[in-house]
Amino acid sequence: MDRVSYFTMAIYFKTGVLKYLYFIIIISLYVLIISANLLLIVIICVNRSLHEPMYMFLCSLFVNELYGSTGLFPFLLVQILSDIHTVSVHFCFLQLFCVQSYVCTEFSNLAIMSYDRYLAICYPLQYNTRMTFTKVVVLIAAAWLYSFLIIVTMISLNAPLQLCGNIINKVYCDNYSIIKLACSDTSVNNIYGLMAAFLTVFGPSILILYTYIRILRVCFSGSKETRQKAVSTCTPHLVTLLNYSFGVCFEVIQKRFNMSSVPNMFYIFLSLYFLTCPPLFNPVIYGLKMSKINIICKSLFITFCCKVQIIQKV
Repeated sequence: MDRVSYFTMAIYFKTGVLKYLYFIIIISLYVLIISANLLLIVIICVNRSLHEPMYMFLCSLFVNELYGSTGLFPFLLVQILSDIHTVSVHFCFLQLFCVQSYVCTEFSNLAIMSYDRYLAICYPLQYNTRMTFTKVVVLIAAAWLYSFLIIVTMISLNAPLQLCGNIINKVYCDNYSIIKLACSDTSVNNIYGLMAAFLTVFGPSILILYTYIRILRVCFSGSKETRQKAVSTCTPHLVTLLNYSFGVCFEVIQKRFNMSSVPNMFYIFLSLYFLTCPPLFNPVIYGLKMSKINIICKSLFITFCCKVQIIQKV
């Protein structure tokens, strides 16, 4: 990349001693995300009763939440405490890879989960033969490899661009901000960007829409028990999908429209929503709504409280 060896993150502003308060808030949020997602990953891996396709896909979703959060929060913490908000080009591209592949993998995981629920509700008697362990592993691996391939191609197209500036008006590095700095031809990058958006967002969204149309048809024509099963298994997925989609919509809006009149803190919140709120709320949503996970979490909590009481008595 010609003439540019680092980027300046211009969105950060001087906060004085308040930076320590922001640091405590951000690190607390990060610890909560790590703890909640890691707890559910361990619960799913350790309990053999949860070694079912639905929970394996959930495990992949929680791993992706950890991956996306780790691509953002350590960098955010360093920048909050630092007085010089610069980042090397190589690290910027590394963060771009982590954030963009997180987005792609999240949509892919949600699409696979909707397909799994579609088979479970529409073909209950054939579910075990259609959703085998091998197929589960292949779908999860495909979701991750598919995302990595799309983003690696994107970065390989961005790397040769000649840049005429190094100011990024974001709290993290993203593809659109780097392309805006280019003074060389970006037509190929823009075309591929549209293709990548279709492959990562609209493609999975079409699959999710199709599966839910089929699920609704079965629910309306099926028994009350079928409708109850559909509601109990699909509600957490729908809440997760809507929460994440809102975050991505916020990100698209703040890229495409002039946000200069928006307060700085609110602008930062909108740009971070899809990287912070889904990883924080998804474990809570599934922990409360999925009965098996809920029961195991309660038993662990009761066991922990009993042990604490025994230790206090001793």
